[in-house]
Amino acid sequence: MVNDKMKERIIELLSRALPMVNLESDFLFSELDSLGVTTILMLLSEEYGIELEARDATPKNLKTIDAIVEMVKAKQTPSNSPVKGEDLERRGCGNNFSPSGETEGGCN
Repeated sequence: MVNDKMKERIIELLSRALPMVNLESDFLFSELDSLGVTTILMLLSEEYGIELEARDATPKNLKTIDAIVEMVKAKQTPSNSPVKGEDLERRGCGNNFSPSGETEGGCN
């Protein structure tokens, strides 16, 4: 199963980078200091090509390895991709798009 392979890979990455952290903990976040949190975000961003930021480092997202897997999966979904199309229109940016998907007329 994909989740099992992802979980195994995440455990492998984190156990090498954070050997003193008990990855089996029921509340992994409490085992981490700020450097550990930053290390996790950096490793997962690089490994899975996702953008993880400080706001992703919540106790809920880092509670267990399973929670970390769910966070990574959620970041890989299309709903976490850059804003385009209908979202820009809802933000009042109109619908004049260039071929690259960006709006014409300077909407940010």
